[in-house]
Amino acid sequence: MPQIAKKLTEHIEAKVGDITQEKVCAVVNAANSSLLGGGGVDGAIHRAGGGGVLEACRAIRQSRYPDGLPTGEAVVTTAGNMPADYVVHTVGPIYSSCGGSCQELLRNCYVNSLKEAAIVGCKSIAFPAISTGVYGYPKREAAETAFNAVQEALQTYDIDVTFIFHSESDYNAFIAAVEP
Repeated sequence: MPQIAKKLTEHIEAKVGDITQEKVCAVVNAANSSLLGGGGVDGAIHRAGGGGVLEACRAIRQSRYPDGLPTGEAVVTTAGNMPADYVVHTVGPIYSSCGGSCQELLRNCYVNSLKEAAIVGCKSIAFPAISTGVYGYPKREAAETAFNAVQEALQTYDIDVTFIFHSESDYNAFIAAVEP
């Protein structure tokens, strides 16, 4: 199967693939607030990363976030058995319950993830489509927010960003939303 990918800017690319197999410094996990695994990207990252990811998440819950990671915040753990060095876990907003703060919370997911990746020295990161699965965020709106947030954050952080999508249809929706 041919690679589906498109360079959008000097430092931003979009492609179809498996985020757990990306050879980047950090992959972003669209986590739930428990940080202990779940479905979708979260479950895939926990399965691929193995016990090291789960143990690191448990330690974060015990030491820093006993009530769970707040929406829009981000934390870094090992990537365990994945090719990446780190996982940046962030909790996206649930669209049906975030009211007027949806866009700001989603934007924070991307900006805070880039900040955390920069802190550990990363120069490359791969993002999934945060909150567009079971959290119900409309894909076009999420794409615009994600792309704009990353472009803005890259004025501060020197990191190459890949938006990676599990399906060609999600990739195409993203490209349609962000291309002029």
